[in-house]
Amino acid sequence: MVTVAGVVVTFNRLEKLKTVIASIEAQTHSVETLFVIDNASTDGTHEYLADLKTSVPLHVVTMTTNSGGAGGFAEGMRRGYASGADHVWIMDDDCYPQPDALAALVSGFESAVDELGGDVPFACSVVKFTDGNICEMNNPVPTWDWGRLLVKGQKSVMVTACSFVSVLIPRWAIAEYGLPYSEYFIWFDDREYTLRLSKRCPGVQVLDSVVIHDMGDNRGVNFAMVDGKSLWKFAYGVRNEASWQLHHRGLLYFLEFGARLFVSLHRGRVPLRLRAILLGKWLNGITFNPAVTHVKTKA
Repeated sequence: MVTVAGVVVTFNRLEKLKTVIASIEAQTHSVETLFVIDNASTDGTHEYLADLKTSVPLHVVTMTTNSGGAGGFAEGMRRGYASGADHVWIMDDDCYPQPDALAALVSGFESAVDELGGDVPFACSVVKFTDGNICEMNNPVPTWDWGRLLVKGQKSVMVTACSFVSVLIPRWAIAEYGLPYSEYFIWFDDREYTLRLSKRCPGVQVLDSVVIHDMGDNRGVNFAMVDGKSLWKFAYGVRNEASWQLHHRGLLYFLEFGARLFVSLHRGRVPLRLRAILLGKWLNGITFNPAVTHVKTKA
C-alpha cells in the first residue's frame, strides 16, 4: 500500500486541532505517521499532545518559537520525507478531512500519473466552508486545459497552484524541488511552492477528495481589505510576493505587482498610513530573497 506521512501545523487552536486529529484517525487510507508541528502554542496544546493517545503513530514536534505556517510546513515536510513515506500530506490546524479524503487523493494522483506521466507534482482536495459552500480563499489556479483529465473519465482537474489546505506531495517532488521558504513566515508560501512544483507538469485537484476549512469568515483576500487588525498578515504577503515576482519572474512583473497593489489600496480607501507600510514592504522584496532548502537524500 502507498505510504503517507501526515503533517499538521498548529498554533493556539487546540479545540480545532482535536477535530483535525480525529478526522485523520478516521481516514479509510491510514497515514503511516502523523507529524504535528506545534508552533510554540500557549493555549495548552503542548500539554494536550504530550498525553494524547492516537490510533495512528503520532510524532509531536514542538518548535522553540513560532515559525509561522511557512516554517511549520517546511519542518513537517522535512520530517515526513525523512520518515521514508511515499507521500507527505499537509494541512492547517482548522482543516477537517472527510473520511475518504486521503484515499481519494492517492487514487486521483495515481490516475493522473497514468494519464500525464510521472511528473505530476501534487494533488489537492476540494475545500469547503463549514456551511457546505466552496471556501473562497482556497480555490486552486486551473490550467488553460483544466478539463483534460475530466474528459478521460477521471474526477480531477489540472491546476498550477493551491493552498496548503490538504495537499498530497510525492516524495520525489520534495527531493527535487526542496522545501517551502520558511522565511516567508506566513502568506504566499503555499502559492510559491506549488507554482515551483508545477513548472514541469501541472498538479491536480481531486474532486471527490473533500475537506472542511473551519476558518472565521468565508471570504477571499484582496488588498482592498487591509485594516489595522489584518495589516501584519498583508505585510508578509506583500513582501513575499514582491520578492517572488522580482527574483523569480523579473523586474516588469515586480513593477506590475506594485502597480496592482497601489491601485487596490486606493480603491479600498485603505488609510494612508497602512498604504505607506505596505508599499514599503513591496520595496523590501528587492533585498528579500531566500534560498531553497533541500532535503537530505540517501546516496
